[in-house]
Amino acid sequence: MSLPDDLILDAADEVAIRQNLTLVALGKHPADRVIEVGRLLAVHANHWLHDQEIAISGRRIAYVGPIGSYRGTVRERICHRGLSAVPGFGEVHKHIESTHLTPEFEAALVLPRGNTWTCEASHEFANVNGAKNTEFWQKARRAGSPLKVFVQPGSAVPPSAWEESGGWYGYDEQKRFLAGDLSVTGLDEVMDWPSVWDPANPGYQRMWGMIRATFEMRGVVEGHGSGLTDPHDISAFVAAGLSSDHEVWALDEAWDRLMRGIFTEIRPFSFDAILPGLIERGLRDWSNVAFTTDDRSASETLRLGASDHNVRHAVGHGLAPEIAIQCATINPARHMRIDAWVGSITPGRYADIVLLGDVPSIDIAHVYADGQLVSNARTYVGPVPAIDWPDWATRTMNVGRRLDAEDFEIAAEPGRKTMQAAVLRPFHWNEDFLVEELSVVDGAVQRDAGITKWALVDRYRGDGAVAKMFWTGCGPEDPDTALACSVAHDSHNVWVIGSSDAAMAAAVNRLQEIDGGWVLVHRGAVVGEVRYEVAGLMTARPAEALDAEMQAFYRTAEKVTWMYKPSALNLWKPGFPEFLIFATLTCSPWRWVLVAPSKLAPDGFVNVQTGETHKVVW
Repeated sequence: MSLPDDLILDAADEVAIRQNLTLVALGKHPADRVIEVGRLLAVHANHWLHDQEIAISGRRIAYVGPIGSYRGTVRERICHRGLSAVPGFGEVHKHIESTHLTPEFEAALVLPRGNTWTCEASHEFANVNGAKNTEFWQKARRAGSPLKVFVQPGSAVPPSAWEESGGWYGYDEQKRFLAGDLSVTGLDEVMDWPSVWDPANPGYQRMWGMIRATFEMRGVVEGHGSGLTDPHDISAFVAAGLSSDHEVWALDEAWDRLMRGIFTEIRPFSFDAILPGLIERGLRDWSNVAFTTDDRSASETLRLGASDHNVRHAVGHGLAPEIAIQCATINPARHMRIDAWVGSITPGRYADIVLLGDVPSIDIAHVYADGQLVSNARTYVGPVPAIDWPDWATRTMNVGRRLDAEDFEIAAEPGRKTMQAAVLRPFHWNEDFLVEELSVVDGAVQRDAGITKWALVDRYRGDGAVAKMFWTGCGPEDPDTALACSVAHDSHNVWVIGSSDAAMAAAVNRLQEIDGGWVLVHRGAVVGEVRYEVAGLMTARPAEALDAEMQAFYRTAEKVTWMYKPSALNLWKPGFPEFLIFATLTCSPWRWVLVAPSKLAPDGFVNVQTGETHKVVW
């Protein structure tokens, strides 16, 4: 009997696969292999079963029972009786782009760390090429990658009404994504809160169109409740149909969300603030809690781990290992309505199995994905399909022209010797921007001590449009120095910060030549670069190769003197300002933001909560 390849979920194929699994479970068709384990965690009941065997057909589990109980024939038996089996870990919300690896190399990185499936929060690549988003995320899987990627089309395409990007999603697009593809699960993180609650917001109709399409197709609407703490705001958040929140930083925020029925996705940097408190308050039912990575680079993953780190970290903060495992397996799978395929070691699901030598320390001995061994400890032994990424994924830096120093000048009014300037700093969440009086030389407003210049360059339209203003508290102090990057959450236009206009132009021009990534210009010369040739966000290389290049880049960047002033976000640290990749967010609690020039914000300086615009100098 010829069966579908079972790589991409398709309803017709699903019927054929399950018809065969039914007969394998009954012993009427042979199983491909049986894996024997010493213990198996039945996550639905939070109960350990001893001396179990798992019968596998194709990529799926057909039968689970005591060793020796399967009555059918088996082509192969594999013994792991000294190990404990838990389901493959899953990511309820992750931007794979944040590792800066394409999906086939992401798989090789995270599978040995227990992560067998990911709900891809797909507004990063979608803002680069929205029309090809689903195709991009399925390409590695179709080529044989063992990592399951469930696509969540992003509500933030574009991130706000004040931005333009390489994608635009509304009702029709969302309906089409969900209509014919079982691997598309819903609408990812609704971030633009004013476009949800305010009927006068220019994004209101688009956002509610996407929510409507998701409801119509029985999908999941994910939320992003950053900065929402008032009970009226939280109630409105839930009333709008936003089912989850991963922007949870404090214990009371987590508790309030759980009490109001919000599926609460906790990131590891908040574990210390949240998990011990939930335990102390006696939370009895953890089924509405999951752990989420959200963003983690390849270098961080090599150092910390992937989903295994999240589970291990939770155990370290007092959570029982079995509950911590539920928070990375069945809980997120149920919430995302994909528990028919992942989240447990039970019949019908993909044969994704993490074998632990020691459960409390999440000591991974082996990982199986799709029923095949893919790792021995941290050594990946699964396939890495060779993918020739097409031009639509690699030729995405459409700035359209070479820039020069004049593109970054900020003109003064005629005859003025000084000008008032609007100034921001990283993660400036204040109601108002800062104001500085800056000198004028040859008709251009100048930087001052502690003041640098920040710019956004449109990389989609091909017109080379530039928005620029002054910033404080970050950037290079050294002369003729600039840092440019094509990772700028979430629209991913090019950002550049520098101490001279000429250095800024040189950095952006080199960034175009390498198809995106990082470029550092120091004292007038390009001294460091890292190439993200896929969408300007990722590279098709092993994690170890990218990490080596990033470490070399960091060493070069250490030779630069970087400004630093504290800001609202405790993750903002002195030194190389890598976290500037998140400085262009336009969601709550951001207010005044510089975006690339757009129809609604021609100069780029806009309050994304109110829509108010303002001159950058006056």
